[in-house]
Amino acid sequence: MPRYKPVFPNLIDASAVNTSLDPRPMGMTTDESRAQTARETGGVPLVEYEGNANPYIDYQSIDILLSLQHPRSDGYDEMSFFVMGQVKELLFRGLHFELFNAREQIRQDNLADAFVIMARAGQYVDYITNSWDVLSTITTEGFNEFRDHLSTASGQLSFMYRHVEFILGNKSKRLATAHKNVPHIWPAIKEALHAPSLYDEAIMALSRAGHQIDNSALNRDWSEAYAAQSSVQAAWLEVYQQPHADNLLYQLGEAFVALDEKISLYRWRHFTSVHKIIGFKPGTGGSAGVGWLQHVTQHRFFPELWDMRTQM
Repeated sequence: MPRYKPVFPNLIDASAVNTSLDPRPMGMTTDESRAQTARETGGVPLVEYEGNANPYIDYQSIDILLSLQHPRSDGYDEMSFFVMGQVKELLFRGLHFELFNAREQIRQDNLADAFVIMARAGQYVDYITNSWDVLSTITTEGFNEFRDHLSTASGQLSFMYRHVEFILGNKSKRLATAHKNVPHIWPAIKEALHAPSLYDEAIMALSRAGHQIDNSALNRDWSEAYAAQSSVQAAWLEVYQQPHADNLLYQLGEAFVALDEKISLYRWRHFTSVHKIIGFKPGTGGSAGVGWLQHVTQHRFFPELWDMRTQM
């Protein structure tokens, strides 16, 4: 175990933080007003503000955000684990926002707009993957110092990650029910479980473009995990006969494969990092731990786009 113990700097008086979840009142500026302010300050930053906050703190409720780190042990590595867990939740929120809007653009056949959105989604996944650069510095002995304090908390209980999985089509009624007792979270999870995924909307776009898709792929129980279908693979093969920049469906397929590959890299980093830290011990949330993670590294969200490569 590390011989050094954490020393926590006292940065915020949490008792004085405005914990309202409502957006805080703020003014607005314009190009003209900003130019005028710069002339008045001589080009140096403003430092005089009224009240008990400033616009930067108020815009994103930074004082609330930085009051939410509560390690439960005196293990040194727990702060890193805590912060990076919260960072990943924020990144999952941003990733889901992009995927949600990409799905809407595909639904409206605005494929070129969907590409722009998916490019940012891919950057989010890269950022999430890189979070393991920090998390993998946690040692086995360092993790053991605080692991018992996690109770049965597990990343599998992340409702934001579940939203990401669901919008990508990896539905699970069983995993969804982990949130059934949380009334302020469950309605959105339930809606996502029963909604068409990003890929479902792409398959419907293939059909609208004249490709023959079996009805079982177009009208199915959206709460079931997507399984590869031969008519969908045949449609993508037709699309890939014209691998040109102006073939928007081809570009969509390639964007999906690129995103799927990035997520596979995230899952692989997750698997290898956890393997290094806990070996083959069971996970905190009831899973087989590394065995479970190794299994999910094989998953592909858009299976036909991978399977058809053998036939191309």
